[in-house]
Amino acid sequence: MTSPHRSAAAVALGTVAAPPDGEDERSLSESLFARLSEAIVQGEFPPGSKLSEPRLAARFGVSRGPLREAIRQLEERKLVTRSPRQGVRVIVPSRTFAIELFRIREVLEGLAAREAALRATPADIAALRAVLKMQRRALADPDTSLRWQAAANTDYHVLIARIAQNETLFGLLCNEFYTLFRLYRRQHRVVPGRARQALAEHERVVDAIAERDGELAEILMRRHIASARAALERSLQGGERGGTEAAAQA
Repeated sequence: MTSPHRSAAAVALGTVAAPPDGEDERSLSESLFARLSEAIVQGEFPPGSKLSEPRLAARFGVSRGPLREAIRQLEERKLVTRSPRQGVRVIVPSRTFAIELFRIREVLEGLAAREAALRATPADIAALRAVLKMQRRALADPDTSLRWQAAANTDYHVLIARIAQNETLFGLLCNEFYTLFRLYRRQHRVVPGRARQALAEHERVVDAIAERDGELAEILMRRHIASARAALERSLQGGERGGTEAAAQA
């Protein structure tokens, strides 16, 4: 399964190296998809900007075949749209779609937390607490970039989805939705105090998972995502857009 989260460094844009022996066009298109997805999330291709196949092919040093497949995957993940006259363009995030997306996320992540509470091993709990420690350190250090904080936040949610051991659920969350979540977070201004509130919510969810209380873990995770949605709505209503990080820390 394709990794649900990669650091910006891991998908840094540039010429794509020629695939080694045995690597086919499919793996090359997946690599291009990962790079293009990260570029969209990081704002290198702003909302509404056109993706030109000739320019991208020249930039990455690839043929049109793998590139077209990568763009098709971007369409499937709703990161770009295609129209006869406009061509392929990066999506322009809308308030309606953002709220719909977070409502779906609330249900799916609540289920992931419930199932994680049933299946978590002591090593899994230790890994979750290590991520929380990393988040606390990031919040305490004024020199830590918001991008790094966001990566730690994503790692927390991805880890819970992995611990749940539900492949279908993991695919929906990590392969279908998380890139969109990151995009929406990045497109809107920071809500003051939200990051610290989110960390406290994360800690309560992990405590419930450690106690193997699936019902409580689900309730707490759903409240956490609902709080993130409310923060996003406040950001959207404010009409301000920030180029650095998300409103909805979740």
